[in-house]
Amino acid sequence: MTDIRERIEDDRGLLKKIQTYVPGFRGYRRREDIRDADRMLRAQLSQKVTLQRRGLEECRGILIRGPGSKELDMIGGLINQFKKVEGQVAHAPVGYSGIAADINVKEEELDRLYEYDASMLDHMASMAASIESLKNSLMAADESTMTRDIMNIKARITDFEDKFGARLRVIEGTEV
Repeated sequence: MTDIRERIEDDRGLLKKIQTYVPGFRGYRRREDIRDADRMLRAQLSQKVTLQRRGLEECRGILIRGPGSKELDMIGGLINQFKKVEGQVAHAPVGYSGIAADINVKEEELDRLYEYDASMLDHMASMAASIESLKNSLMAADESTMTRDIMNIKARITDFEDKFGARLRVIEGTEV
């Protein structure tokens, strides 16, 4: 995976490059670049959550054509949870701290926030494998495996949601 922070730094325009030489403005420019990189990373993460939700919607389509009303309800609940997580990821705080903020977010903390968000991409890879397994069990009409796969996906998305929800508190050191 490419580091978006490096790409943003490489693609700075003339004005932004000049800003890095102005005393007192250099840190501001660097923090804004990290925030922009994190925003872009979270947009990609949100797209991956959307992609996994669409996989679940395919599973729901398979179930509609066959038996399994219990599983249909369970998948419907998962789809709603995925939609909620999509919104949380897309609109998560970026670690902005104004002039009179209660907690100032430093450049190192912004870097850690970016790294934390980048680590969340690994969760999407395991989620994709779980959804693929569910599709296979639906095609085979194996009810015990279907239920196990659905519960596995539920656990994975709940874990993702919990970890993503705690991201800023962990970075700021305010997690109790």
